[in-house]
Parts: sequence; C-alpha cells; structure tokens
Amino acid sequence: MSDSEPSATRSYHHGDLRRALVEAGRRLVEAEGSTALSLRAVAREAGVSPAAPYHHFKDKSELLQAIADQGWDELGDIMDAVAAEHEGAGAPGVAYVRYARAHPALYRVMYDAARDRPSIPDEAEDSAHAKVRRAFLTAADTAEAPLDLELAIVAAWCAAHGLAEMAAFKHFHRLRAEVGGEDAFLQAVLGRLGVAPRDP
Repeated sequence: MSDSEPSATRSYHHGDLRRALVEAGRRLVEAEGSTALSLRAVAREAGVSPAAPYHHFKDKSELLQAIADQGWDELGDIMDAVAAEHEGAGAPGVAYVRYARAHPALYRVMYDAARDRPSIPDEAEDSAHAKVRRAFLTAADTAEAPLDLELAIVAAWCAAHGLAEMAAFKHFHRLRAEVGGEDAFLQAVLGRLGVAPRDP
C-alpha cells in the first residue's frame, strides 16, 4: 500500500489508538504471519508515527499477546452464542474448529501466546477462557467429581484442537463428501471423540 493510497486502516478514533494498533497487527498476522509483525510495521499499517506503538506496547511480544487476547475474546463470544442456541457441545465444537480454520495464523498466535500462561487468557467469569470452557463443559458429565470434570473438559478441548489442526488434510476429502459436507464431517468426528452427540 502506498502512502498516497487512501485506506480506512490509516484512521482511528482519538483515544482508541491501542485498539487500532491491535487491529492493524491482527491484519498483518492474518495476511503475512506473525514473523512479519513488528511495531514499525504495525505503525505503518495503522497510519501513525513509528514511535506511537511504544506508548502501549513495550515490544512485539506484548502486541502479540494483545492480538491473541482479541482472538480468544472473539472465539469465546462465538462459542457462547452458539452454545446458547444449540443443546450439547456439538455446535460449539464445530464453531471452534471452523474459527480455527478460518483464522489459521491468528489461531497459531493465540496458542503460542497461551503456552506459558496459567489460564487462557484469564479466569474472570466473562473471560474468553471461561466462555470456551463453558462450551466444552456441556460435553462433560456434570455429575463427575471436580477433577474428573476438569479432565473431561481438557479432553473435549484437545479433541477440538486436534480436529482443527487436521480437518483440512486432503486425506479426508472423500470422507467429508460421503458424510454430507464440512459441518457434517466435523460433527461426526467430534461425536466419535465424545465432544458431540453421535447419530443414533
């Protein structure tokens, strides 16, 4: 993009520079991957001075964390909404996989930023982690002991994460067609992993 080319990315509301920088960073991550990200590149994408990002982020890792948190918030909201509309964990599980597949670079940043954190991203009741966890909770037996329940949630989460990583394999194209398309395939696999009801 040339400096003379008009763009909505070069404007932001006064007082909301941090959000503008996060959104600019996300655009760069999704277009070019996290390795292409730098505070200078984000400043250029947002249309601000090279020094402006340093008022909000001390380095690239802090910016990546903010981008990851935005991704978790978005995913949590989607899964919360789907869980409210559909009984069981099948639809939220499918929504999880579809989100990961639609935003592969962002999804990778979300997990890379979460590896060394005590929770994903925090434990507040309205946090993204809590929303995603609630959606997977519907796949677990609520009568189980607390430890077994937590393990069941982890199992459901790992199942969806693994499917998100593998669903695009060409090896599955024929099977996807046989079961009736993308969502039917995801639902069927999650059902056999215990994250969604299986067909009778």
